[in-house]
Amino acid sequence: MAEEQPITPHAGPTLDSEGHLTYVGDDGRRYVVGLPPETDGEGIEQVMGDLRKGHDLLQRIEALCQQWLETVQSRDLDRRAALVLLLTTLETSLDDTEPDSP
Repeated sequence: MAEEQPITPHAGPTLDSEGHLTYVGDDGRRYVVGLPPETDGEGIEQVMGDLRKGHDLLQRIEALCQQWLETVQSRDLDRRAALVLLLTTLETSLDDTEPDSP
């Protein structure tokens, strides 16, 4: 089985004609973001509003990540390996700070 590579969104998520939250990845494919089945139309609108509020911050985070990748990549650490390291580190760091579920 091939190892799955991370997909970078090219734009913020949008609602498609069927009401699914989707985004286009850097590979040109459209991805559907899974929401809990109990999420209703009002809940989806709330999620979309929250995502729109975070758009500028996400762009700043992306720019910082790009800057970090350009700084650390070298002959001994190629861009793909640096990206995997960055994503793994972020995931671990964010998981460690996640509050306990109720």
